[in-house]
Amino acid sequence: METRLSSRGREIVVSGDRPFVIIGERINPTGRKVLAAEMKEGVMDRVRSDAQAQAAAGAHMLDVNAGIPAIDEPALLVAAIRAVMDVTDLPICIDSSIIEALEAGLSAYEGKALVNSVTAEEERMERILPLVKKHGAAVIGMANDETGITMVPEERLALARRIIERAADHGIPQEDVIIDPIAMTVAADPTCGLITLETMRLIRDKLGNNMTCGASNVSFGLPDRPTVNAAFLPLAMHAGLTCAITNPLEGQVRRAILAGDLLLAHDEYAMRWIASFRAEQAVGRAQGAQPKPEAAK
Repeated sequence: METRLSSRGREIVVSGDRPFVIIGERINPTGRKVLAAEMKEGVMDRVRSDAQAQAAAGAHMLDVNAGIPAIDEPALLVAAIRAVMDVTDLPICIDSSIIEALEAGLSAYEGKALVNSVTAEEERMERILPLVKKHGAAVIGMANDETGITMVPEERLALARRIIERAADHGIPQEDVIIDPIAMTVAADPTCGLITLETMRLIRDKLGNNMTCGASNVSFGLPDRPTVNAAFLPLAMHAGLTCAITNPLEGQVRRAILAGDLLLAHDEYAMRWIASFRAEQAVGRAQGAQPKPEAAK
């Protein structure tokens, strides 16, 4: 199954038969005080630089979130989307829990966006899915509902199926629904990772939809989070995950994804792995050739 997403100048395809798609997570003010303060003042310099840095690090899409309390989120989300479109042609995942913000963001975006996200809650589906259809977008469907997040994989599968069926009722094809099986921190419950992986396998085998998740959630509250994230991603890829919202600036994570693609036969003759290795070696040599600060005085 292929999910096609685009900007005004680029198309990407999410599929289990293709290399893994990285959705850069950095343009999100949650937990980033400096970014939040700048965005609140309407300053988009850091949004632009984060977009450029993630693109350079290998992101294929960028998640854009403007969720700051007590602000005009629709206007701020539009400003952030336009700032990103000014500096990169990567497709955008429009991330908001506010319907009006999603409407404004989709209206401003040039291309086929990914909407993050809809749950299996009846009210949310009836408000968001018509919006997704109107703008010809794709949507992330989160496998939870009014009762919260179940810890039973089969129940998450049923919720995913409900979202897919309701999307079809609104004229949204199955390939335009990317399921989020929900990754939760193993620091709170060591079985969370196993439950998520089993949910992924069920969705892959029973539904066939593409899947994404907030991959960094698994390591929340733990030391050395990049190592945990890097270990999780190849396991998830093998279970059926085809894209993830994560941080491409973390070298361990980026290399783990490349290695996962290689081992899952999505990197013919290891060309991408070798090219990435050589590029990192070249950067290292260039940095080593730079004069020391003392010598440059």
